[in-house]
Amino acid sequence: MYEKYGLYIDGAWRPAKDGATRDVVDPATEDSVGAIPAAGADDLNDALAAASKGFAAWRRVSPWERSAKLRRVAELIRERLDDIARMMTVETGKPLAESKGETGAAADQFEWYAEETKRIYGQTIEGRTPGSRMTVLYQPVGVCAAFSAWNFPALLPARKIAAALGAGCSVIVKPASEAPGSCMALVQACHDAGIPPGAVNLVTGNSDAIAKHLIGSPVVRKVSFTGSVPVGKQLLHLCADGVKKVSMELGGHAPVIVFEDADPVAAAHAAATGKFRNCGQVCISPSRFYVHESIRAPFSEAFAAYAKSLKIGHGLDDGVTVGPLANRRGLEHAESLVADAREHGALVLAGGERPAGFNSGYFYSPTVLGDVPEDARVMREEPFVPIAPIAGFHDFDEAIARANAVPFGLAGYLFTSSLKTATLAAEALEVGMVGVNEMLLASAEMPFGGVKESGLGREGGAIGILDYLEAKFIKTKL
Repeated sequence: MYEKYGLYIDGAWRPAKDGATRDVVDPATEDSVGAIPAAGADDLNDALAAASKGFAAWRRVSPWERSAKLRRVAELIRERLDDIARMMTVETGKPLAESKGETGAAADQFEWYAEETKRIYGQTIEGRTPGSRMTVLYQPVGVCAAFSAWNFPALLPARKIAAALGAGCSVIVKPASEAPGSCMALVQACHDAGIPPGAVNLVTGNSDAIAKHLIGSPVVRKVSFTGSVPVGKQLLHLCADGVKKVSMELGGHAPVIVFEDADPVAAAHAAATGKFRNCGQVCISPSRFYVHESIRAPFSEAFAAYAKSLKIGHGLDDGVTVGPLANRRGLEHAESLVADAREHGALVLAGGERPAGFNSGYFYSPTVLGDVPEDARVMREEPFVPIAPIAGFHDFDEAIARANAVPFGLAGYLFTSSLKTATLAAEALEVGMVGVNEMLLASAEMPFGGVKESGLGREGGAIGILDYLEAKFIKTKL
């Protein structure tokens, strides 16, 4: 599946110099779908040299020309959407409709930053004396190293590549080894759109070794990472040694608060749709459900019914709405969380086991748990699996305190018909993003990111490009 791809360095695809490879597995069948290069130190040094040269060239390209090329990347991705989406489904197991939606969203990132590159505004500051002038201008930070996760293998790298290029930076992207193909397709679109050699580079292989090598190089001045909190902390330590600019979108454990004035059935359907998207493997997936005791029973019943109605299978099959988890460790994590919740007295309202008839693949039934206590692991640890734990609450302050009682702060959700309740709750939640009667938060025009241990900086939106720029102050005495 990767015959025309490989490492992309200095404008060309190539194998690793030592010929090393690693397999990629279809999580629905556990069969190998192909092999990708495993970059060694020589390959990474070549990528660093290419990115350094590419930055020197790309930063001199005018904003309007950069804009035209990024817009062309978006057009090419949309033209190739079906092929990219099919590859994504084979690699991740997600339903084909979700893969198509993600590929379109990746194209949106390039279109958005095609516009933002023309709107990098500086400032003029009035001097204290008639003979002085003060200005602030924004310049590209330099070579960027971008590390993305496997759950959204096109959208996540698109956010980083498009923003870096829009700012005038060059980038070395390292996609997840479980699902590199769609990112490779994005890089090919960059190549075909005329992005010059070295401005975009792609390496695959051992994540730990690649991160240490790239971040340890003085060539790299900015690091962007999407992934788990523990890995993010490790990368922050590496970045500290070189005092590198950092943006990180880390794990989440998004609370959903359903207040007493909400429609419990409508809220359950909306929340369940969000919960089971991509088999629960979404950083902003709703993952703790606090429902007012007066409506907890109908909410739980509707949620469980929705979970039971979903069709499990290979993402390429017609009508499938839930595919497998992306890897075996995810499956084992799901089983462990449900076993722990049961030990703590939780009730299994739907799922709670591997689905019958699936003898291969990392499938787990959409699961709904009721009466889940706060000390169950599923209420404290990021689940990243198709498990929905439901608990009740009695008043506003209790709900907010429990929602904020974890170290994560990426997203949160509210269901209420009261403008006052929505306003106060949205302001009180310790998260970077809030959905009010809404579960779909991610789009190119919005700033995406979290607080507390869920990350630093923002991707997307009008402020997303600022993480790839440095402010320079100039004072002139005439």
